Amino acid sequence: MLQRPQRGDPFWIWALHGWEGLSWALIALVTLITVLGDAPTRTTYGMPALVVVLALCYALVRGRPDNPVLRPYGYLCVLVVALGGLSYLGDGLGVFYTVTLAQFVVFVDSLRSAVVYTGLGAVAITVGGTLREGWRTDVLTTNAISSLAVYAVGILIAVLTPRALALRDERAALRAELKTAQLKLAEVYQQQGAAEERERLAREIHDTLAQGFASIIVLAEAARSGLAVDIDRSAQQLQSIEQTARENLAEARVLVGAAPRSGIADGSVAATLRRTLDRFTEDTGLIVTAELPDIECDQPTRVALLRCTQESLANIRKHAAASTVGVVLARHPAGVELEITDDGRGFLVEESHGFGLDGMRKRLAEFGGDLTVTSSLGDGTRILAMIPMNGQV
Repeated sequence: MLQRPQRGDPFWIWALHGWEGLSWALIALVTLITVLGDAPTRTTYGMPALVVVLALCYALVRGRPDNPVLRPYGYLCVLVVALGGLSYLGDGLGVFYTVTLAQFVVFVDSLRSAVVYTGLGAVAITVGGTLREGWRTDVLTTNAISSLAVYAVGILIAVLTPRALALRDERAALRAELKTAQLKLAEVYQQQGAAEERERLAREIHDTLAQGFASIIVLAEAARSGLAVDIDRSAQQLQSIEQTARENLAEARVLVGAAPRSGIADGSVAATLRRTLDRFTEDTGLIVTAELPDIECDQPTRVALLRCTQESLANIRKHAAASTVGVVLARHPAGVELEITDDGRGFLVEESHGFGLDGMRKRLAEFGGDLTVTSSLGDGTRILAMIPMNGQV
């Protein structure tokens, strides 16, 4: 049985069900006019009785299509009998066949069933009308021709309905596929966002907490070994450990959301880098030369330059065995450049797969910048970070 139309169904399905509902309004109107008019007694009483029986069966099957007493095809049998009876009771009541054509399509589940039951309806009104007028060849021929004309319309309806249903199913399938694609896309975006957030947190932890803890370990080892030799130096190293730990605590609060913004103090990029270089010189004793002009840039750019500096200095401390370090900050028409060089042992860039350098590249890429690493064994290392800027010096 054809279900009630839903949003998105073709117009034909809505029209078919609208016709089904309208048919009962017309049946009620014709019945009322016939009963109140000057109709024969058998019509006056027989017609309402058949209509009431038909209406009760309709309500029963519409309310419960799987009812064991009366199923949709059982209702169509009742409809065929009722149409034949109405045609027999009164002249012109065969019009009910035309009125109820939609029901022969709505209550079936195949084109073949629609054709068969619509044909049975045509036979019923033909036989009923012929019996009422007298069984003669001319009467039978006339009634059959008029019934066949209506039957042809019923066949057309039965043929068009499956096409409309196919279109509806196709649209429903497309909507389902679109919804599935949207859900999958949303899931991919969610997974991608989660992966990007994990990568961002990993980079932040590496550039802040991990570097801080590494510095604390190096300073603690140096302070412990120097307690018996240089107490003042050890005290200075312990003070550096305390300061680094406090900075790590501030960064940890930022990462877990307990602080509203980066723990990096406000100020120019030159002042920020100068503080970092002074701490590095104090902790390592290496000679650092720096050219740090006062360049205006926003906080995110300043943080990116600072993180690149911290990562480069950490690599120099752990791997380079250098004696001098050079840092140059420059403003060019294309943007800001930060160059960090050392005279250490160097390395083979193509064989380096560390998280630090990769993290620096990705951090700079967020600003449209890039990172150039130049190094060879025994010749030191050069790190060049570039970030585009639109502002003026």
